[in-house]
Amino acid sequence: MKKFFSLFVALFVFVAVGYAQKGVMKFAQETHDFGKVEQGKPVTYVFEFKNMGTDPIVINDATASCGCTKPSWTREPVMPGKTGTVSATYNAAAAGPFNKSVTVTSNAESGSVVLYLKGEVVTQKEAQTAVAPGGTDKSKDKKKSR
Repeated sequence: MKKFFSLFVALFVFVAVGYAQKGVMKFAQETHDFGKVEQGKPVTYVFEFKNMGTDPIVINDATASCGCTKPSWTREPVMPGKTGTVSATYNAAAAGPFNKSVTVTSNAESGSVVLYLKGEVVTQKEAQTAVAPGGTDKSKDKKKSR
């Protein structure tokens, strides 16, 4: 009976260790909306994540959905409780709405995470009259001359 109980305890510990939390990548946000972007002016957003697990996280690769988006990422291991980043730059060459993705592959528990960039590329003139991020319309801020 003692052997059976010892074997059961050993098996339980082995299974529990197998299900232990590994690296867990938790992003502050997985989608960023640039709003209106001036044509020909690249825009960059830095996605920040925290390692919520017990093992270091190593990002193996970050792949963009097209050649118009260039990702870069934290190259060194991100220790438990620490933060890392994935940066994505969109070149904003073509006018119109855009919705691009960056797939981040790592040794984290989830394996991969998809991050999204969206917005609308407009001409320089349209960008000058667009609503600013603070919620004010730049065209209304200009003083009217009489």
